[in-house]
Amino acid sequence: MTYQQSLDYLASLNTFGMRLGLSRIRRLAELLGNPQDAYKTVHITGTNGKGSVSALTAAALSASGLRTGLFTSPHLVSYNERMCVDGAHISDEDFAQMLSCTQDAAERMVAEGEEGPTQFEVLTAAAFLYFAEQKADYAVIEVGLGGLLDSTNIITPEAAAITNVTLEHADVCGGTLEGVAEHKSGIIKGNVPVVTAAKGMPLDVIRRAAREKNAPLYVMGEDFNLRFCARTTEGQRLSLDAPSLSLSDWRYGISFAAPYQAENSAVAAALIGVLTQADPRISMSKAADAFSRTAWAGRFERMDAGGQKIVVDGAHNPAGMKALREALDSAFPAEPRVFLLGILRDKAIDEMLDILLRPEDVVVVTQPDSERAEATERLLAAVKRRARKTVAEPNRGRALDCALSMAAGRVLCCTGSLYLIGELRARLVAEKGERKNVGH
Repeated sequence: MTYQQSLDYLASLNTFGMRLGLSRIRRLAELLGNPQDAYKTVHITGTNGKGSVSALTAAALSASGLRTGLFTSPHLVSYNERMCVDGAHISDEDFAQMLSCTQDAAERMVAEGEEGPTQFEVLTAAAFLYFAEQKADYAVIEVGLGGLLDSTNIITPEAAAITNVTLEHADVCGGTLEGVAEHKSGIIKGNVPVVTAAKGMPLDVIRRAAREKNAPLYVMGEDFNLRFCARTTEGQRLSLDAPSLSLSDWRYGISFAAPYQAENSAVAAALIGVLTQADPRISMSKAADAFSRTAWAGRFERMDAGGQKIVVDGAHNPAGMKALREALDSAFPAEPRVFLLGILRDKAIDEMLDILLRPEDVVVVTQPDSERAEATERLLAAVKRRARKTVAEPNRGRALDCALSMAAGRVLCCTGSLYLIGELRARLVAEKGERKNVGH
């Protein structure tokens, strides 16, 4: 199988959509020799922040000298981003090989009369196989959706994290906030420690699940506390106190500027603290160094070029928009803003727009690269009720050109969906490189 053939195979699986459940992934993994059992794992879920927590955790483990895999989703530009070892994306050749092996197992399932796996199940199994082939010591596994019935939930991790819980994907996770919390709590395993920044009723659900599984629970604001020390040109300086993890005024820096990343870093720090209790190879001092160097694309990412201030952020739900709005208000309290916005139609669009937009904002509306994208004209109608100056351009490239031309003297923020910002970010990176080369 070539790399292009592996992409074609994945595209063919996408026609069958999403089907939650663990029976298919269990059988697929079994046919591959249960590769997920060949290394230690860390499991991370939550409504927002799980990608950042996963990246920080993996970086800390790698810095401690442990060969570490990282499985995340979705990707911004290519599927290769979803499978990393020690910070390096899987190569095209290895990706094709893993997909070829997984396809063989999937076809055997179908030949045996079983239901074929979904696209995400195939990607999950391929990642499990890749980390085993790479002889990983650890793999940090980000949940795709929910937790309880997510295909990643066949692992028994060394520790788990539930970043936070808000009402998203309720249609497939129980229909209510409590149902969403129960699905995310589904990653909790017997006697496996859990770290969380959840609050309110979702925290109550997590406590109950942890009690039932006899899983030690570490709650932000109770078992570990974060203190903001300073904002720097490189990001933020922070301090963590977690007496039960033998951490007192543990100081570290992060390269993320957004205030919401402080909480994410605290969850990752507590998670690393939990892991050190059982594995002396893991170093908190090396974790601090890794945290200061870790970047996570598309999360309040500054991509300024030629004097133009540009922020790229993958906020795609009300909680994400609230965090983005707070970050913009903190970083640019008095500056006018232009938004390049595209949202999926199954999101809480009205609530997201109410949180994000001010009447004086300028908004260019486009469509994310997804079959689930909200039509430009419908999103434009919703935006017009909240912002005075709006433009619609379904073509993402022309929409970016339009937004850049309107953003002179303003802050440009590209947001609304991870399926939108990947393509836009790639172009901004390329154009920034071209300008740099011209300058030399």
